Amino acid sequence: MPEFTYRAKTIRGASVQGTITAGGRREALATLTSKSLFPLSVQDIASRSRWIQLPTLGRRISAELLSDNLAQLADLLSNGVPLLKSLRVLATQAKNPTLAQILTKVCDDVADGAALEEAMAQHPRVFGDLVVNMVRAGSAGAFLEEALQRTADFLTRQEELKRKVKGAMAYPVFLAVAGFTVTTVLIIFFVPKFAELFARLEAEGGLPWMTSVLLWLSDTFKIYGLIILAVGTAAVLGLKRVIDTDQGQRVYDNFWLHVPLIGPVARGYAVARFCRVLGTLLGNGVPLLKSLDISGQATTNVVFADAIQASAATVSSGDTLAGPLEASGLFPPSIMAMIHVAEEANNLDHVLLQIADRIERRNEQQLEILVRLLEPIMLLVMGAIMLFVILALLLPIFDMGSTIG
Repeated sequence: MPEFTYRAKTIRGASVQGTITAGGRREALATLTSKSLFPLSVQDIASRSRWIQLPTLGRRISAELLSDNLAQLADLLSNGVPLLKSLRVLATQAKNPTLAQILTKVCDDVADGAALEEAMAQHPRVFGDLVVNMVRAGSAGAFLEEALQRTADFLTRQEELKRKVKGAMAYPVFLAVAGFTVTTVLIIFFVPKFAELFARLEAEGGLPWMTSVLLWLSDTFKIYGLIILAVGTAAVLGLKRVIDTDQGQRVYDNFWLHVPLIGPVARGYAVARFCRVLGTLLGNGVPLLKSLDISGQATTNVVFADAIQASAATVSSGDTLAGPLEASGLFPPSIMAMIHVAEEANNLDHVLLQIADRIERRNEQQLEILVRLLEPIMLLVMGAIMLFVILALLLPIFDMGSTIG
């Protein structure tokens, strides 16, 4: 008989886990229930060894692809297609092999008696907490189709926002890379061709300080270039390892929140994500404390996540949400005033979505201004570097010409 691993809760709320032998998933669920245990997840050990690594294999499953499949599932269910058949249709037509296998596994688990959210929760790298909790709320409230469609809309909106940010930063990044590459090539390969001429001029009457600096840079990069590259790479990797720690990530996120020009945009996007996720979850019946936990992680900023987690602890003791959020100092006073009024009017979910819309529009304007500023700044920096190289090369020649004249 197959063995199953399970996670469950006792009558007193304590979490337990272990293994159980049963003829099938339904029998395992019935056995756990007879022992006064409330199953959270039950999974076949044999299938787990085959499927646990699926999200890391094959092609990457993008948020856009996941959003499309959730929207299609919502459409199929809205048109009266049974859940199992809808999942099989999605698994059959999925072009991504990994997603097809995962949808097939979800379908098999649902056929064995698991709830849809439980089957999705077995693949956390594909179906995150947001998706699982939205599906759970939709299943419990008999509005699964609407919950799936809202989740798909949310993922699509977030993906569009990411594309806008990446598209806006593409040109400044290209200018920076191109400028660095051209300057490095000039210093390493072009400047040494003048070394013999500059050596004679230096012996005769010295060189301008700009030329001396340029020659020093050229010699340094030519002799120690590989060492500098190795040290720089090691420094970047070391910094990344530090940032991967909890304290390092906290310092890194806090730094970007206070950088001039960039800080307000980063803060705005974190607030907008928090408001949109929290409003979407609350609008679909997810409890406030669970919604705060998910929305805090969705900000992708540890500083905001800490503040929201602290707010959740205060809310659990009976306080309002606006008070602890305002005390964190991360949210603008105007937004906190709207949240405070929304809590009193009991329409927090609608107000949060309105706040997210307004902040995102303002962030797009700020980002556009920032990019417009970065482009001339990068051009000025590149022009200054190129002017320095040209003057450093030409000044000794001009001095030699005036001496001969």
